[in-house]
Amino acid sequence: MIERNQYIEKIQGFIDKSEVIKVITGLRRSGKSVMLELLRAELLARGIPESNMLAYNFEDMGLWALKDPHALHEHLKGKIDCIKGRAYLFLDEIQEVDNWEACINSLRVNSDVDIYITGSNAKMLTGEYSTLLAGRYVEIQLYPFSFEEFCMAVRARRHELSVTEAFRLYLRQGGMPFLANLDLPETDAKQYLKDIYASVVIKDIMKRNSFRDLDLLERIIIYVMANTGKTFSATSISRYFKSEKRIVAPETILNYLKACEEAYLFSKISRYDVPGKKMLLVQEKYYIADHGLREAVYGYNERDIDLVMENLVCLELRRRGYAVSSGRIGEREIDFIGNRGQERIYIQVCYLLASEEAIQREFGVYYLITDNYPKYVVSMDELDLSRDGILHKNIRDFLLAGYY
Repeated sequence: MIERNQYIEKIQGFIDKSEVIKVITGLRRSGKSVMLELLRAELLARGIPESNMLAYNFEDMGLWALKDPHALHEHLKGKIDCIKGRAYLFLDEIQEVDNWEACINSLRVNSDVDIYITGSNAKMLTGEYSTLLAGRYVEIQLYPFSFEEFCMAVRARRHELSVTEAFRLYLRQGGMPFLANLDLPETDAKQYLKDIYASVVIKDIMKRNSFRDLDLLERIIIYVMANTGKTFSATSISRYFKSEKRIVAPETILNYLKACEEAYLFSKISRYDVPGKKMLLVQEKYYIADHGLREAVYGYNERDIDLVMENLVCLELRRRGYAVSSGRIGEREIDFIGNRGQERIYIQVCYLLASEEAIQREFGVYYLITDNYPKYVVSMDELDLSRDGILHKNIRDFLLAGYY
């Protein structure tokens, strides 16, 4: 089992802070259930008796009777009251319980209990009932395996696999933990990813938002997958559909895109005007939560290697705790600006620096920036082409570098 220490470290400071509910969110099948197991192991290592821990997974049909919040509250209160000392409560996929927030808040207020929950939809933390928890929870977003975690998993089984070979596999398969821990044929791996995609679309997007037009939703998703990392708007998607003889209002497209974000299928990043020091309100970019899903559903990861590389870098920056935007300087673009506290990092991503023109394009934009924050160019090149204080990194080295 990969320990995923970067997430454990984020949660450790809140362990035994019973006034704060720990909420682990993320794409379905990205490892949230395993994270609860890892947290239970952490508590055991601290000397907490297993008898003080209660764990429930609400995707288990055997628990469907507890999806009523009153029934769940009565059941949990009875269990907690029988425990000597503090109880530790682990609730997986809590969004399956109607009005769960009132139940959890009541337990928090009236019982000596430390609560850890997971969910696959950001909508669970918005709306009328979620105001009960405002200021009383900390959210930790979990991502599919980073390349470092993927290497640890696959090379534990296949010791002869080189880092280069592991990266090629990662490009095709992505970072869903189940696949990284098993050696499945490529066709079976793609089918597993398609099943995850279908589950996210039906359960976390269609059902949770009461959408009826599955065909429209899937067309929007395919459009975003095809244009990963490119700037576009709901209006441009609407024009695209109009060219295909289908009329869809931009407002409808925005609703569908928002629902995809809430299900953690896509991440939206805004554009930042570097000289003006302000965020731009139009032409955002979208990145998919796992590029393996893109390969399984849309395909062409190897053909669109430059877009997939951008996707990898964007998600890696988020894993490392950066708030990510893209940058603009006049007519020039910077792929990523990452801000973390007082730190800032600039990153350009390209497939290969195969010509002087490519080198000038990727490095040249940095000469327009007058600050002294770190500036990187990330590519597939093996040779170090760093110059003028601008660092060049092979993408494998960048992804395996850990935290800056």
